[in-house]
Amino acid sequence: MNITDDIHQQFAEYFEETFIWPYVYLLSKRLTEGNICIELEAVSKNLSSTPYETAMNPVDLMKHSKLISKDKINTAPFILSNNRLYFQRYYKYETSIINNLKKMIDAEKEVLASRKTDLESNQALIQSLNTNYDLEGLSTNEKVDWQMVAVLNALLNNFSIITGGPGTGKTTTLAKLLIVLYAISPNARVALAAPTGKASMRMLESLKTSKLDFTLETKEKIAQLVPSTIHGLLGYIKDTISFKYNAQNPLPYDWVVIDEASMIDVPMFSKLLEAIGENTRIILLGDKDQLASVEAGSLLGDLCQTLPGLNLFSKDAMLWINEFITDGDRNITSDFIADTNNLLAGHIIELRFSHRFNSQGVIGKLSKAIIEGNIEKVKALFSNSQGTNLSVDHTFDSTLLNRFVAGYANFINEPDVLLALKKLNQLRVLVSVRQGPRGLFATNNAIELQLRKKGLIKPDGVFYEHRPIMITRNLYDLGLLNGDTGIIRKDVSGNLRAWFEDGKGGIKSVLPAYLNHSETAFAMTIHKSQGSEFDHVMVILPEGNNHVLLTRELLYTGITRAKTSITIQGELGTIEHAVHSMVNRISGITDSIDI
Repeated sequence: MNITDDIHQQFAEYFEETFIWPYVYLLSKRLTEGNICIELEAVSKNLSSTPYETAMNPVDLMKHSKLISKDKINTAPFILSNNRLYFQRYYKYETSIINNLKKMIDAEKEVLASRKTDLESNQALIQSLNTNYDLEGLSTNEKVDWQMVAVLNALLNNFSIITGGPGTGKTTTLAKLLIVLYAISPNARVALAAPTGKASMRMLESLKTSKLDFTLETKEKIAQLVPSTIHGLLGYIKDTISFKYNAQNPLPYDWVVIDEASMIDVPMFSKLLEAIGENTRIILLGDKDQLASVEAGSLLGDLCQTLPGLNLFSKDAMLWINEFITDGDRNITSDFIADTNNLLAGHIIELRFSHRFNSQGVIGKLSKAIIEGNIEKVKALFSNSQGTNLSVDHTFDSTLLNRFVAGYANFINEPDVLLALKKLNQLRVLVSVRQGPRGLFATNNAIELQLRKKGLIKPDGVFYEHRPIMITRNLYDLGLLNGDTGIIRKDVSGNLRAWFEDGKGGIKSVLPAYLNHSETAFAMTIHKSQGSEFDHVMVILPEGNNHVLLTRELLYTGITRAKTSITIQGELGTIEHAVHSMVNRISGITDSIDI
């Protein structure tokens, strides 16, 4: 192997201690794959994936190395902890996260009684927000009013996670929480943020369009909320890795709410927790089963896996919560009683009833079967899909794509720009890879060709009329964020401009020449689709099963972007491979946060 061809080898062999090279090589490689650390035993098992033939016994490693420190942050570049090897920087991030969570949760003990009193004083208001849906045919899991349980827990805790699949009502739960919060603390300062600007704007829009009976005062307070990216919330300092808000200068809010938390990487979460002051509470919203962050770590999933099971309570906690739920059929039952000393016990609530996907509906069944890795159930659903809102094609029939993208005529023919933007988001083609015949670029080209044949577009330049575009980098100067989607249209003077929703019910435009960091968005990657939802979705998978990115989490995320119908193109073997493959990122958070 030519050393110049392998950056991990170059890095490993920078260090004089030759016996650590296999360990450093694998650590560097695994970090690029999203892992925070490596287990020492993994090196000997994976020597064939390194340029080295032998590796020192892990037991002897610490005896000989001056570059590895054990459970101690000092000048050593590597840290060994719980038989896992870290880069010092990532060990610091992980340790900081654990320490800050412990500090926040320990501080709850002093205020728990007063917070319970506040909630008891507003019992009538809370009971008016109880969830109401038909319980016939539902499991015990689905019957419990987990939304109300999540509201009560979040209002008791300094740190909370509210997780759940699509349509389970995470944003509705947040809306209920704000109603109670503003009743208890009318002047509470609340910040809304998400990893992407698109996701943060969608959270606010969902709050504004909620059908809950807000008071005029609460509506006004929600209207005044300004969503942002996490980078924007922390005050990103250009050309640095630092932020305005940190441990020495904490965020000036009483509450911080983070949506799409599955997308948060470990370094960012560490910096976020560092900036949470002693009087600030934080709530994470997200789907633990979705794709993890592009960068290192699977933070939300790791935190949810620390408990022996979610939604477990002590008997006393269960009885107290049930006092606020008026319908006994929706109470927490004894099935959910479990005594545990885990730090996060009572701090993670999973919403388990989907208002979008009935548990007996095909999309709900399919998404559940995929995330459970049940390929036989997946294939059975495929076989019985006729007459449902699921279409499956294993042969890549081009007429299926052509028929689906004909729906883009709705936004192209809509003269009103705002309505056109909304119609654009009624359907979307999603792919799992960027390159190759089924990748992003090829698929967008195929769609453009089809729409051109129909006379709907004339792609005579980079920025042609009706081209949908996605911003691929935060452009703060233009007020555009990574993931924002828009369309190219002429203004009243006949000049081409890029039009976007402004988040306030209107539109804004910029000159296309400023949008170097953008791409065509007839099709988009499943990764980029996180935080979005469309009425109709077509998922196109690559041929073969040798794609590292093809996992059940990826397939689940793509399918659950659909609200009404889903079309899947992919070989059965590829789908089987994806369903059997899981994202398995290594970190020490799950083990280190147990008590």
